[in-house]
Amino acid sequence: MGIKHKEKNKNWRALVILDLLKQLYPDATCSLAYDSPVQLLVATILSAQCTDKRVNKVTPNLFLKFPDALSLAQADREELETLIRSTGFYRNKAKNIQFSCQKIVKEFDGKVPQEMEKLLSLPGVARKTANVVLSHGFGLNLGVTVDTHVKRLSRRFKLTKETNPVKIERDLMKLLPQPDWENFSIRIIYHGRATCHARKPNCLDCELAYLCPSVVDG
Repeated sequence: MGIKHKEKNKNWRALVILDLLKQLYPDATCSLAYDSPVQLLVATILSAQCTDKRVNKVTPNLFLKFPDALSLAQADREELETLIRSTGFYRNKAKNIQFSCQKIVKEFDGKVPQEMEKLLSLPGVARKTANVVLSHGFGLNLGVTVDTHVKRLSRRFKLTKETNPVKIERDLMKLLPQPDWENFSIRIIYHGRATCHARKPNCLDCELAYLCPSVVDG
């Protein structure tokens, strides 16, 4: 099979996968609980190496005590660490949350910036976090969120050969319509949790199996 034909086939598969994911998970949305962009930013930082379910158990008390950027910027660090301890890596997360909020207060008038470059200037914020905040906090699809599920399934579907999240994101952005960049991420995360498990993918019950070279080609 020629290179051009392979690329054309990959483009087609990506769009069909996207369409089927929309049908399978029509109500899929960000599973983090938040009431403002800064709370979404904090919750997303906490979600690193932690489940969204665990984060959602921690954030109600956290946001009751520290609801905005100013209060988080001025928070006692030890108290902040105690509140988020169960999410893991709590010292580093507390530091990044506080330093980010201090910068938001000092440089961005207390509001989370809506520009990718400015978001990436915040401590502890890489493209994954920035994409989540921009999409779900402001309705801006400026990239594709690449977490462990997106990385694993995108490679399994042979939509990318890359292992670096930034390079995976770049490949997916070429294959998918921009309005669906975050749409794809959220739904493929749901599919990874429901069917395409890391240890033992449930290929027999997967409605996307016929589109998956890892299944079709063995």
